[in-house]
Amino acid sequence: MDGLGKKFIEMTKFQHLEKSDQMNGKQAPPLELEYDRGKEMIPLPDHRAIHLKNKNLREVIENRRSIRSYSPELLSLEELSFLLWCTQGVEEVIPPHGTMRTVPSAGARHALETFLLVNRVNGLQQGLYRFLAVDHHLIKLDMNADIGARVTKGCLDQQFVKTSCVTFIWIALPYRMTWRYGERGYRYLYLDAGHACQNLYLSAESIDCGVCAVGAFLDDEMNRCLNLDGEEAFVIYMAALGKKMS
Repeated sequence: MDGLGKKFIEMTKFQHLEKSDQMNGKQAPPLELEYDRGKEMIPLPDHRAIHLKNKNLREVIENRRSIRSYSPELLSLEELSFLLWCTQGVEEVIPPHGTMRTVPSAGARHALETFLLVNRVNGLQQGLYRFLAVDHHLIKLDMNADIGARVTKGCLDQQFVKTSCVTFIWIALPYRMTWRYGERGYRYLYLDAGHACQNLYLSAESIDCGVCAVGAFLDDEMNRCLNLDGEEAFVIYMAALGKKMS
């Protein structure tokens, strides 16, 4: 079998799998990646407080397009809260193994974390943030003036990344998934990222926003921007979002 992709598919078939760490009685990994509790936390508004346009599902799906040009209008903090809830919102914590969220995930493992490059959100300083899904808070990570340029460079200089209101950066924590599913869990990481991004596309339609998913990025460059090791945690998918042009 030629090619790494074909080998990946072959070697993650069920017949090649050994017993997972869960089967071997090992403790489940934490529900969230550890973070510096000394950093500034920002509670997000209640996602239910926002007024949404009355659009039926058929209309939303028909209107979904990838949009790379955005109006100068700011995204509100209430709108950002709504989008984060739609893409990774926690509805129930099931200790110690998982969470029930607004997107599906194999075994309720939810092995993604959401980072945000904030460019134009009302009430937020420009910079890099992380979404703490269990508490529905943001935490500041990198407020340096060059963070937008560094992330854009990591995305092969696609300029809409820094002209967006916000660019979502999803990272994968493979052990949170492979603990239960072994090597096959790597497949599920990419499925989960697709679920989250599609929810972003659809929810954006109800607040007059456009989205463009980003799969073209330099993995090592992006991992460095977020201080990730590239193995235990790595950038898996991204999406820019901004207000639609009139």
